[in-house]
Amino acid sequence: MSSVSYPLRIKKPIMELAELRAREENTDKTTAIKQLLYTGAEEYAMKLYEQGRISLSLTAKLLDKNVHEILYLAEKYGIKTGGTLEQQEISEKNAKKLKLKK
Repeated sequence: MSSVSYPLRIKKPIMELAELRAREENTDKTTAIKQLLYTGAEEYAMKLYEQGRISLSLTAKLLDKNVHEILYLAEKYGIKTGGTLEQQEISEKNAKKLKLKK
């Protein structure tokens, strides 16, 4: 995934949090800020996915992951994936109808 440079003003408490993370994770402040930003982006993208506002594939694209990784994240965030019980029942009925037509 490509990167872009973007000037940004960050409030002091957030910088203190980034500095704390950098110390605890034994990394630099820039990396800590990127990690915090990504964590927020991940949570927001998963929220949009849960609400049905973006698709599984778009979620994967935005987070630079594959769909299997997104399904794993969905489980981590407690997001149910797949069809509803009603959708599953309709699917089963349609599958039975197709078997009878052969």
